[in-house]
Order: sequence, then C-alpha cells, then structure tokens
Amino acid sequence: DGAPDAPDALDARQARVAGVILDEIAASPHEPFGLPLPTDPRLLRVARAVLDDLADERGVEALAAWAAMSPRTLARRFIAETGFTPSAWRQRARILRALELLAAGQPVTTIALDLGYDNVSAFIAMFKRVMGVTPGRYGETE
Repeated sequence: DGAPDAPDALDARQARVAGVILDEIAASPHEPFGLPLPTDPRLLRVARAVLDDLADERGVEALAAWAAMSPRTLARRFIAETGFTPSAWRQRARILRALELLAAGQPVTTIALDLGYDNVSAFIAMFKRVMGVTPGRYGETE
C-alpha cells in the first residue's frame, strides 16, 4: 500500500493534480477564448504578422530576428504581455480562426490547409486536444 508504483495510488495522485489544474484554469482571469495582443510595438508587429498569415511556420528565432530582438527577450516579453508563449499564442489564434471558418461552413480539410497544417489528421488532433471534440463534432447542435 502506498508504493510509488501502485497503479491505484498513482491514479489517485494524478486525479488530485488534475483537479488542482482544473481549479486554476477555472480561476484564471483570462477570457476563455480571448487572444490578448501585446502592447510593445515590436511584439505587436510580430503578433500582427502571425495573424496575417497563420500558416507561416516561422519559429521564435526567425520572428525575434525580424523584430530585432533576441529570441529569449521576445519569448519572455510575449509571455509577460499576453500570458502565452509565442507558439501557444499562434495555436490559440489558429483555433479562433478555425472556429470562424467552421461557423462559416468551410470544410475541415480546407481549414487545416489554410492554417498551415501538413495534413488534416494533425489539425484534427490539435483541435480535439484544445477543444475536447473534433472540428466536425464541434459544429453539431444537439
């Protein structure tokens, strides 16, 4: 009993940790699907460039060089101003755009390709991980 490798003890511990995480998310002051924009002019320029082309796969290094900042500074300031890493912010922007396109009746394949995913499966997996359902099921009304 209580051994670290006991499956029941591990499951109970994981359930407690998951409960704490869910409580923290519920108490978060951020809008559930908001996309905060940074106020720093260089960061705002990066954010707008990402929004203008959500399929662009440039990493933090390339974005930082474009904004004349070090990658570490860009990442640190982006988190401070938006609450998200640049990659998490881009993913959130993609989800918001996907929701808009789904509401407009666009096919999932078209949305996936428009947002820069190499294949539909990768997009569906990301969407399900973030939203809890597949894009096809998201638009269903019960």
